[in-house]
Amino acid sequence: MDEIKNQADELFKKINIEEKRKKIRDIEAQSMNPDFWKENVSASNKMKEMAKLQKEIEEAEELKFLIEKGEKEEAEKLLKKMEFYLYLSGPYDKNNAIVSIHAGQGGVDAMDWAFMLFRMYSRYFERRGWKSEILDETRGEEAGIKSISVSAEGEYAYGNLKKEQGVHRLVRLSPFNADKLRHTSFALVEVLPQINEITGIDIKEDDLEWNFFRASSHGGQNVQKVSSAVRLKHKPTGIFVSCQTERYQAQNRENALKLLKARLWARQQEKAKEEENKMKGEYKAASWGNQIRSYVLHPYKMVKDLRTNVETGNTEAVLDGDIDRFVEAELRI
Repeated sequence: MDEIKNQADELFKKINIEEKRKKIRDIEAQSMNPDFWKENVSASNKMKEMAKLQKEIEEAEELKFLIEKGEKEEAEKLLKKMEFYLYLSGPYDKNNAIVSIHAGQGGVDAMDWAFMLFRMYSRYFERRGWKSEILDETRGEEAGIKSISVSAEGEYAYGNLKKEQGVHRLVRLSPFNADKLRHTSFALVEVLPQINEITGIDIKEDDLEWNFFRASSHGGQNVQKVSSAVRLKHKPTGIFVSCQTERYQAQNRENALKLLKARLWARQQEKAKEEENKMKGEYKAASWGNQIRSYVLHPYKMVKDLRTNVETGNTEAVLDGDIDRFVEAELRI
């Protein structure tokens, strides 16, 4: 119990309960101003932040109580949970996320692999109780998907998913090859936070170029007669996004703006990292040269993360969304 108490004392220093109480008082004072509620999104985010801070304080007080009562097992469990949240203290970690998957080298097999990854993450979202929505999708001509973007809405979605970013490699017997030869496929996973406002970037309506077209089904046939699909260009940066999964143009416009804001943020971060890299360390973006995990289905079964060396032979469970061991290990590096 002494070891748990020492670990808890170190944790209390890091989370700084008094500072959290001060932040709560500040938000409560702001909420007394009638103008506070005029900005619905900002007010909502502030109230969510306050609720999060209150929850952290309550957990800290509960941990102190468990230690005083000598409830070792319960105290150890709560301590581990609270320590894990220290790894999720980034400015956007509590935000919802946008996960994009792009098929790479490997032809139809790679498109099928991209779909398998989409299914894996969808199952992971379900396990966490998160809501998800397809924002944009380009299907393969024969099978699978060329690319897909999905929103993941849940507590600390971005914080949990951010290190899934990178190249994922699959080795298996190809179901699309008549000779059933062993085939290696690659897919790129990008993870971005959903952001309402980006510090230092002002998105002006004049900088946006909207184009509308008819959404198409897998076979290329028009699924509707109205131009509900959206293609959006940010003229200053040249960034393009498109959305055509929703039936109504307004929904696709909203989703396109979500994607654009996330990509503008990523571009801003990329530039900042490039500058930082000139002075220290090495920065690796989510590019094709950065393989993070291998999924081998033949001649043996093994999923191995190349950064943490966490591995498992239960490939079926992993591809069914059981990736917690990888996510938790990634956050600790």
